[in-house]
Amino acid sequence: MYPNHHDMTGWDWFAASVGAVLFWALIVTVAVLLYRSLTGDPQQPRTHVRPSPEQLLAERFARGEIDEEEYWRRLSVLDSDDVGLTKR
Repeated sequence: MYPNHHDMTGWDWFAASVGAVLFWALIVTVAVLLYRSLTGDPQQPRTHVRPSPEQLLAERFARGEIDEEEYWRRLSVLDSDDVGLTKR
């Protein structure tokens, strides 16, 4: 069946070694991907988006920390062109 009587040459050993390494790399990759999908913990990039000052003000108003008059007063200051807000 085999012309070399079941003896493996150097290239046969090399091909078998590379094949074994690729096989186990595939098994480990599948195991890691399966674990990540089952635990529901995909590593997503963590981007921290800071809310705008208007959003923070609206949240404070919604929580009842400030009343409507103070909300509109502070919102008008945020919407202004910042003239006179810095001390000299």
